[in-house]
Amino acid sequence: MTSDALKRQAAARALDFVRPGMRLGLGTGSTARHFVELLGARVRAGLDIVGVPTSEATETDARCAGVPLTTLDQTPHLDLTVDGADEIGPGLALIKGGGGALLREKIVAAASDAMIVIADESKLVPALGAFALPIEVIPFGLGATKIAIGRALETLSLSSELRLRMTPDGHPFVTDGGHRILDAALGRIPDPEALAGALAAIPGVVEHGLFLGLATVAIVSTRSGIRVIERQDRP
Repeated sequence: MTSDALKRQAAARALDFVRPGMRLGLGTGSTARHFVELLGARVRAGLDIVGVPTSEATETDARCAGVPLTTLDQTPHLDLTVDGADEIGPGLALIKGGGGALLREKIVAAASDAMIVIADESKLVPALGAFALPIEVIPFGLGATKIAIGRALETLSLSSELRLRMTPDGHPFVTDGGHRILDAALGRIPDPEALAGALAAIPGVVEHGLFLGLATVAIVSTRSGIRVIERQDRP
């Protein structure tokens, strides 16, 4: 079974958690795209839900699939968000942002009663950090912000290798909010909470890709079947 088939399998299982009348956060990325497509088929069959997209790309996909949409301004409290992840670590700690939508993804997840993460088995890791951590920053003072991030990483005894994310045609990647992304190749993050706090304290940092305490359930598709992992300390 291909990686894409595993992703679709996880997305299909997440539909079991969707109930009529729900207000759904719709994630961004290749796995979340499968969920939006499958959700659209349910909507066309009569399922009554409304969704809040986490990116312009997801908004386009949802409209093409026929999923009715709203905004967080109109619907500030959501029942459930379904999204993918770049890494799923212990306690359902996540790294997200490979698709560049981490800010909106985190805002939507935080506005939801629950967050389901859908992924293939390659995303399960014993410790976060092999995937470069996305850090969303404002363009103004980018050089100074990069230095401040490097110092924060060094204080935590982490590698300070930071790369400005670029597009395939050689231009700086720009998020939907008009920001830039620095990718931090850390290798391993022994204390995600400490790193999250240190990054949040830097003025030029808009958001980071550590999603801690947000995911309540992970649906992981493996070649031997589906694993449903619940966060043990969920309220």
